[in-house]
Amino acid sequence: MSTPLPTITVLGSADGAWEVPGSGYYVSSEEIREQSYDDINRILRKVPGVYLREEDGYGLFPNLSVRGVDTTRSSKITLMEDGVLAAPAPYSAPSAYYSPNAGRMDAIEVLKGASQIQYGPHITGGVVNYVSTPIPSDSQGYFKTIFGEDGETRMHVTYGDVLDLGESGRLGYVLENYYRDTDGFKNIDSSQGFNGGETGFTNMEPMLKLMWEPKSDQYQQFEFKIGYTDRDANETYLGLSEADFNDDPNRRYAASRFDNIATYQTRLYLRHFIEMTDSVDLTTTAYYNRFHRNWYKLNDIRNIDTDGDGVGDGVNSGSASALAGSNGGAGLDVLRGTRAGDLRVKANNRDYYSYGIQFDPTINIKTDSADHEVKFGLRYHVDRVRRFQRYDFYEQASNGSIADNDGDGIAVNRGTNGDAGDRRQETEALALYVQDAISFDKWTVTPGIRFEHLWQDHDDNDRPERSGKNEMDLVGGGIGLEYVWNDEVTLFGGVHRGFSAPSPRAAQHGGLDEETSIAFEAGARYQNNKGITAEVTPFFTHFDDLIVVDNVGGAGTGNTENVGEVDSYGVELMVQYDPGKTLDWGVSTPTYISFTYTNAELDSDSNSEDAESIFAAGRKGSKVPYIPEYLLSVGTGLDFNTFGIFVAGSYVDEVFTSASNTSSQVDGDGNPDARFGKLDSHFVVDLSSYYQLSDNTRLLAGIHNVFDETYQASRHPHGPRPGKSRSAYMGIEVQF
Repeated sequence: MSTPLPTITVLGSADGAWEVPGSGYYVSSEEIREQSYDDINRILRKVPGVYLREEDGYGLFPNLSVRGVDTTRSSKITLMEDGVLAAPAPYSAPSAYYSPNAGRMDAIEVLKGASQIQYGPHITGGVVNYVSTPIPSDSQGYFKTIFGEDGETRMHVTYGDVLDLGESGRLGYVLENYYRDTDGFKNIDSSQGFNGGETGFTNMEPMLKLMWEPKSDQYQQFEFKIGYTDRDANETYLGLSEADFNDDPNRRYAASRFDNIATYQTRLYLRHFIEMTDSVDLTTTAYYNRFHRNWYKLNDIRNIDTDGDGVGDGVNSGSASALAGSNGGAGLDVLRGTRAGDLRVKANNRDYYSYGIQFDPTINIKTDSADHEVKFGLRYHVDRVRRFQRYDFYEQASNGSIADNDGDGIAVNRGTNGDAGDRRQETEALALYVQDAISFDKWTVTPGIRFEHLWQDHDDNDRPERSGKNEMDLVGGGIGLEYVWNDEVTLFGGVHRGFSAPSPRAAQHGGLDEETSIAFEAGARYQNNKGITAEVTPFFTHFDDLIVVDNVGGAGTGNTENVGEVDSYGVELMVQYDPGKTLDWGVSTPTYISFTYTNAELDSDSNSEDAESIFAAGRKGSKVPYIPEYLLSVGTGLDFNTFGIFVAGSYVDEVFTSASNTSSQVDGDGNPDARFGKLDSHFVVDLSSYYQLSDNTRLLAGIHNVFDETYQASRHPHGPRPGKSRSAYMGIEVQF
């Protein structure tokens, strides 16, 4: 297998994770491919200090948290692909309705603590950088196809090469296509005139990456990448009632039959790297991302027939309230398709773009007393989100059939575009950072500072009086320490001030302040020549003005809020060892254990005025929603070179789904709401194997969720949702 050409990464390798001024983790392509993972939730279970709230069972809409920050739509994580901001509108609308597909990645890098100063705009939580397929140094191809249960088909194809252009230098390229299609593991109920339906998705992702190295006195490299994602998913916000979940967790109500999200995303960048002198280099990146989504999904139910006479009585209900039994269970019957009522479906039509240019010079300075690696950064960035939404109404009869009342042959009364949201948010941001890694004797001291100035603009065509502009200054920074005790032990620590800005609407109309954090960590890394590596990191983070973003996964009825203060402390542990290789057993036995203990609590009473917010009715000392106290991930395997079998297990502790820390399905005002309650702990085991047919070809087989563990993965967006049930697969992998 050829060596890939250099590319821009955060850590670069597993060894690089040991050199950053803080804690970090590098997930390699071998780790991703070992269990044939496509779901970022399953991949990052191995990384200590990372919390994941599942939603759809496939990782389409990840909810990631680092060290206790709010999980909602990964909005407090700086998401990047190849060092370029990847969220739909990182400043104006960071909620990750688009997230890079982990299955097509070469690596995934995670940064925590002081190591994230170079990367904004959300540095209270952490940084996740997806590293795409690199250009190989010579001719190389890769083909993998998988077939599995629920009509699963996956195909990943890449081919690349480097051409010698003589006096013009070298030209490298890689072509890639990633495809996945599945019928889904849930089934939509049948009703009169509807024979049930599938709940799967189709995903297509082509990519082209080009590299040119001209022959010049100074080494230079130009790199261009363009990629595209086209996804169509029959996904819903709607969950199940507690009783129906216990009876059949993979059921979906007939009321969700119309739910579908169609998205496309285009990403491209042009990057230039030059070694200006032996000690100075400069990387310049110009980038552009465009994302569009229209999530057509059930919003609520209207005109419920409460007395059972087949005629609506003008009573309305939210889905989560109906799931919890409001109105004597009449709303739940409408969702099941056994009672008359109107289904109000919203076309959540939104368009996003972001573009910018960033300059990252590095200067290496050697003096008699110390070596300096000084990194600078300057980025100009613009992003925008435009929502133009409408409501449609479907009139449902008592037998679940949908009426065509206006005689146009379409069983829907369509609303007017813009009536359910017509507004725009835009942010211009100028970001600067400087960081100096000062090395002397056995010490490396790395101070750094980050500054951002935001120009925010909000146009609300529904309520023009709410439109306006705002400016905001953000300052973060910190210092990291590293001490090389000996060849095997390294000590490290640091303190870091982070920030996360509110959206233009939240800042200008809502008057929100930026979220800030003060984080401390101190740890030790151990690595010996017998193959044992270990890292332990105690941490403490204080969050002030914690922001909960404006979607039903967090802020309930739709207003972003500052909800107060949070303290999060704990310890992370990672140990990896291959006793078979070390002790010469004739078989490799790669083994790991990853453990996280976290105590994340409100340090003040919640400021939330939204009874439906997950932080509603929170009191000082309440547990932060969806942050488990204990996480454990373990894995081992037997690898004979021609045959291998591997097992990975993950344990997630019980959690509350709201800061009220109630086990009952009631919101902050005591009203029925299925989003409130508790999730039990669960332990999921995955198994994979391979058989080497030849030097370049292997057969694959495996089972995800071997013991078919049934568990509630989340109560958001609208009620209890299952983790993915057991599924088997088999396939073939070829490298040429």
